[in-house]
Amino acid sequence: MKKILLILLPVLFITGMAVYQIANATAQTKIGGLMDKKILVAYFSWSGNTKSIAEKIQTQTGADIFEITPVTPYPSDYNETAYGIAKEQKEKGIHPPIHNKDVSSYDVIFVGTPAWWYTMAPPVMTFLAENNFEGKTIVPFVTHGGGGGYTIDKDMEKLAKGAKVLSPFVVYGKGGSGVDKDIAEWLKRI
Repeated sequence: MKKILLILLPVLFITGMAVYQIANATAQTKIGGLMDKKILVAYFSWSGNTKSIAEKIQTQTGADIFEITPVTPYPSDYNETAYGIAKEQKEKGIHPPIHNKDVSSYDVIFVGTPAWWYTMAPPVMTFLAENNFEGKTIVPFVTHGGGGGYTIDKDMEKLAKGAKVLSPFVVYGKGGSGVDKDIAEWLKRI
C-alpha cells in the first residue's frame, strides 16, 4: 500500500502541475496581447450593474480593480439620483470630487460606467479628467438600461488626453447568463 502511494503521489503532483500550467496559459490567451501589460479595471457603479461587469472583467484578466467613488455619495433613490443630481451635473458640466486612484503604473485601464444622460456618469468624467493617461490604453465598458453605449468611447477620448481608446463592451444591465462568454469574446478581440 505504501509503495502504491509513493508512486501515485508524484504522478498526481505532476498531473496537477500540468493542469495548472495549461489553465494559466489559457487564461493568458484570453486577452490577446495585453497579458504583458499592467492592467487596472476602474469603474463607477450606482446600481451594481457596472460593478458586476467590472468584477467579471477583473476575474478574466487578473487585473487590479478600483471602484471610482464620489466624495459625496449619490442618494439611493433612483429618481433623485437620475433625474435630479446626475442630470444637473451633466447639464452644468460638473465633475464631482472623487476618491481617486493613481494610474501612473498602469499600461491598460478598463474604465466602466453606466450610461447616464447619453454619456458616462459624472464621477467617471472626473476620474478621466484628473489623471494623466498619456500613452496609456483605455478600454471602455458600458452598462445601460436600454439606451446603448451612445458615444461614450468618443467622450472618453476627449477627457483622457493622449490615450488610445479602444472599442467598448456595451451591455444591458448585468448582461444575463451569457455575459461571461460575451466578455471573453470581447477580450479576445482587443
